[in-house]
Amino acid sequence: MLTALVLVCSLAATPDLRDCNEANAVDVMRVPDEFSNPAFCFMQGQAYVAQTVLGRELGEGNQLKVVCAPSKKLAQRAG
Repeated sequence: MLTALVLVCSLAATPDLRDCNEANAVDVMRVPDEFSNPAFCFMQGQAYVAQTVLGRELGEGNQLKVVCAPSKKLAQRAG
């Protein structure tokens, strides 16, 4: 299973969005659902953040990045 993480990335810190990750993101939001398909994970991650204040009021100089990671690995890192 996959979990979608939404990263708020500062373009000042990571001008290339590909370099943004959990360690250097300004904020990280975990989508509460799990997904079996990577494409569905990305689409649902984008849809989830679009429904939040974060998605509507993103500060200037920040970008959003959706990352889908194995749920098991995320649980191990959190524990």
